[in-house]
Amino acid sequence: MKNIYFALLIVGQCVLAQNKAEKDTTRTQELENVFITANRTATLRKETPVAISKITAKTINETKANAVYEIINKTPGVLMVNLGNEQHMMSIRQPMTTNAYYLYLEDGLPIRPMGIFNHNALLEINQFNLQSIEVVKGPVSSLYGPEAVGGTINLISQKPPVDPEFKFGVQADNYGYRRIQAAGGATVGKIGFHIAGISTLQKNGWMTYSDYNKDNLNARIDYNISPSTRLISNTMYGKYYSDMSGSVNEEAFYNRSYKSTTHFTYRKSDALRTRLTLEHDWNDNSSSYITGYLRDNKLGQNPSYGIKWSPTVNPTKATGEINSNNFKSYGAIGQHTQKFDFLNTKIVAGALYDYSPVTYWSYVIDLKANLNPGEAGKQTVNSYEIVAERPDSKLADYTADIFNAAGYAQLSFNPVEKLIVTIGGRYDNMKINYDNALDQSTGSKIYDKVTFKAGANYNPFEFTGFYGNYSQGFAPPGITSIFRTKPGTGGTTGVVADFYYNLEPATFNNYEVGGWFSFLQNKLNFDYALYYMEGKNELLSIKLLDNSTDYRSAGATRHKGIEFGASYRPSKQFNIRMGGTYAQHEYIDFKLSDKPTDPVQDLNGKEMPAAPKWSGNSEVTYYPNWLPNFRTSIEWQLVGSYYQDQINTVKYDGYNLFNARIGYQWKAFEIYGNVMNLTDKLYAYNVSRANTTNAQPTYTAAAPRTFVFGIQYNFSLKK
Repeated sequence: MKNIYFALLIVGQCVLAQNKAEKDTTRTQELENVFITANRTATLRKETPVAISKITAKTINETKANAVYEIINKTPGVLMVNLGNEQHMMSIRQPMTTNAYYLYLEDGLPIRPMGIFNHNALLEINQFNLQSIEVVKGPVSSLYGPEAVGGTINLISQKPPVDPEFKFGVQADNYGYRRIQAAGGATVGKIGFHIAGISTLQKNGWMTYSDYNKDNLNARIDYNISPSTRLISNTMYGKYYSDMSGSVNEEAFYNRSYKSTTHFTYRKSDALRTRLTLEHDWNDNSSSYITGYLRDNKLGQNPSYGIKWSPTVNPTKATGEINSNNFKSYGAIGQHTQKFDFLNTKIVAGALYDYSPVTYWSYVIDLKANLNPGEAGKQTVNSYEIVAERPDSKLADYTADIFNAAGYAQLSFNPVEKLIVTIGGRYDNMKINYDNALDQSTGSKIYDKVTFKAGANYNPFEFTGFYGNYSQGFAPPGITSIFRTKPGTGGTTGVVADFYYNLEPATFNNYEVGGWFSFLQNKLNFDYALYYMEGKNELLSIKLLDNSTDYRSAGATRHKGIEFGASYRPSKQFNIRMGGTYAQHEYIDFKLSDKPTDPVQDLNGKEMPAAPKWSGNSEVTYYPNWLPNFRTSIEWQLVGSYYQDQINTVKYDGYNLFNARIGYQWKAFEIYGNVMNLTDKLYAYNVSRANTTNAQPTYTAAAPRTFVFGIQYNFSLKK
């Protein structure tokens, strides 16, 4: 295994804005109730009028995840869908989707600039560098800007420890997965540092053509210039390469024939992110920071989802594509927080500027489709072969300069005792200067919007509280959607390319109430949220019969549901956690066609596909008194049934899945094992089909029973 990183440390509290707040918070329960993401400053849960959850360092450490989705799915109301080899899509107050309605943050800074959303962005994360994860459900565009619609996930990394610490471990499974990981650090005088690295290799897995490798290195240096001033440097570098085995047909899925139809598709990523932050506390009531940052991403694909094949037109021929999406970002964000004694008022205000030049190209590859035996028109593909690459036949070819500018402010105050009111707003302006080589056009597009939120918390007693909020969401179309040729245009000599220049930004209005209570000296905790969200011009992907994608904006959509989470610790030996959501996602106004001959004119009143009404994750953990430092747990993942297509003809039944974990620490050594898919359940992460009666479903198959094992050495000079 290459590029094995040795480093130094792991521990810490939270990052950047967390620093000051968590110095004042000593008890574990208090630490778990301090959140950063919802208000951009350290805030208690009872002062936050949104649905927010925190995954703690203890949970992350005990999960021993191969991929981040195993951790994030423990959050009530969240379903992070595994697409294999750490690739993923998301469902938070939305169906399972790859659309740009989620914001992924790393220590409060977006991983991608606005306009260049990538649903796989979290595959760049170093699992061995996580201190905690905060998940905000619902729009927070008024603070973080566009794409913060369905939810926002903030991955908070480790900070330097006071005393020297070091961790080193290996992790593997029975299907060829191997990972080496190391982390460590210390504080010497005014300088603290923390380094964490992982090197992952997958070979000869349960699915053919599913190898991948990933190497990540994170480094942080803190310079405490004075007790009130800090300079913080954070750098991440990662390389990723994966075969893309893709989905399988229905017969292969139920026969557990996990054979890829390709041996040439791939995804690769080369990512660098670095930032420098200056923090200053003016006094106990006033603080500021300014951050300068750089992103440099190179993304390349020969995607399995890009293969287009029709069983009726010419079943022995197909096409695919090769594409490249490279961008850099140069930006800065500054923020000031000011507190006043009058009504316990707090004001948070900031501004951001981001310049991101991007280049993108995609061209056609001709494929041969080797068919399985079957009735004409109902045949399936056994394998694809590349016949020819066609760099002269472009699907997209553009350069663009993206300029993002934003200003935001939030005010919170106590008009009366036990009542906290929060009001916030933000203005975003995204300008795109583009040069589209396919139609030889140049020009500019501007998307701008003011978003607003207002909420209140009422905490009548120490053990219970309630909140309500109204928030707006805003998401312009991604530029890869705008400048991609429509199906049936471009990519063929003599066919005029047509593009999605007229896609409109999506807007959302979210209404929400919720609350929490804690009984039995914090042994029993429960929280809940009820939401109703209306969408306008929501960008949707239409899967066509040949597997190509057409983009449309729905006139109106509706998303509503209830999220709930509970934890009960009857004794030191047991911890019980439950969480889930019941949701409905519907088309209200979505016209598909104006042609009277088309069988489906609109989807009004239909359920959105890939939208299970029920989903949840629960866990029972046992820490026996008779064997200290031992733990074991059983986890239950539920995904309910959902429609495979937009016309609501066929459902997938969903699944119930069980995982088991065990671990024991002996002195400085920790040994552990996980059994994923304990009952060897046959299930799929996702099932989809086109909107025609003879369309064949495609299954993103999930892994059979998998045994994960590892050993870790933990060294610390902590007194």
